[in-house]
Amino acid sequence: MSRAAMTVDPELSAAALVVPVLASVSFCHLLNDMVQSMIVAVYPMLKNSMGLTFAQLGLVTLTYQLVASMLQPLVGLTTDRRPRPYSLVAGMGFTLMGLLLLSVAPRLTVLVMAAAMVGLGSAVFHPEASRVAQLASGGQRGLAQSVFQVGGNAGAAIGPLLAALVVFPHGQSSIAWFSGATLLAILVMTRVSAWYRAHLQARHRRAAAPVARPDLPRGRIAFAMAVLGALMFSKYFYLASFSNFYTFYLMDKFHLGIRSAQLYLFLYLGAAAAGTLLGGPIGDRIGRKRVIWASILGVLPFSLVLPYASLPWTAALTVMIGLILSSAFSAILVYAQELVPGRVGLIAGLFFGLAFGLGGIGAALLGALADHEGIRYVYHVCSYLPILGMLTVFLPERGRSRAVPAN
Repeated sequence: MSRAAMTVDPELSAAALVVPVLASVSFCHLLNDMVQSMIVAVYPMLKNSMGLTFAQLGLVTLTYQLVASMLQPLVGLTTDRRPRPYSLVAGMGFTLMGLLLLSVAPRLTVLVMAAAMVGLGSAVFHPEASRVAQLASGGQRGLAQSVFQVGGNAGAAIGPLLAALVVFPHGQSSIAWFSGATLLAILVMTRVSAWYRAHLQARHRRAAAPVARPDLPRGRIAFAMAVLGALMFSKYFYLASFSNFYTFYLMDKFHLGIRSAQLYLFLYLGAAAAGTLLGGPIGDRIGRKRVIWASILGVLPFSLVLPYASLPWTAALTVMIGLILSSAFSAILVYAQELVPGRVGLIAGLFFGLAFGLGGIGAALLGALADHEGIRYVYHVCSYLPILGMLTVFLPERGRSRAVPAN
């Protein structure tokens, strides 16, 4: 059987919604991203204990997000050609090692090493887990991607809350207590990997299926990908200001304590999780492009008002920003996968990697800007980023894929 025929295409292979598998990968995404968010959540504590600057904290974020960014497309491309079901387990294993190293890191260099290990775990986990979610989607690709993604967003929201309730009272070493959650994820991923392997074996036994091909010229697809990249830049640079520096902003402007600021961050991240869950199924019903329009450009009125708002209004505005802006990713990812069918892993790896890379670069640049101009200035600058949502007008309407026989 040719390599093309072995390509796992969710549109062709998913016959029914497999809820336990979809729930499992979403749950493990929650645990993976909870660990990832623990790094950022303990920044205020590490800044004091290690004497770090905002730029050094941005470097830590840059490290784990660039490691994930560079490796995820490579992992996706490799697994498109030859799927490796048990790489899901390996990814969670790297995350576990990063978590344990984070709990004992005595200085910046070890902290960077821990961040790199977590980034490696994410790089291995995300492309194949996203593929499994599509295989279990029953054709509801936006819904499946949202369910998978909301697990990650929920984990990102829970991480700061756990940091406020557990890590800050008991110290950095208490981070290791969460290794049990990562071990649970490894056990769950072992079951999912067995299902995935059985699915691939059954597909291998069947006759060669037709392979979906795009119906748009390569140049137009490349231009659409560039537009999606610009929209991702707008989204993830703005999100970097919240995920990395929102607690510092609240502490500086409203004189909140660390634990109170973390609770406001949890409120924002919870809204982001809800928006992620809504974005995919809405895109299934009304079209991905409309969701992208509303998600990116729709944030602009709220982002422009935010730097001038009082604390209650700041809380309300950030909930709206998290709810609206977070709905974009599922729509963008599935839109891109439909532009280039048959390359689920590559596109997932590329866009997850782009998200990590842009978030890391944004954290580093915004951290340096905060050191020089003050943390409040960062939110004035970032408030204009959603204007780039106007580029959505250049996206083509989603073309239908055609199936051709595999060679």
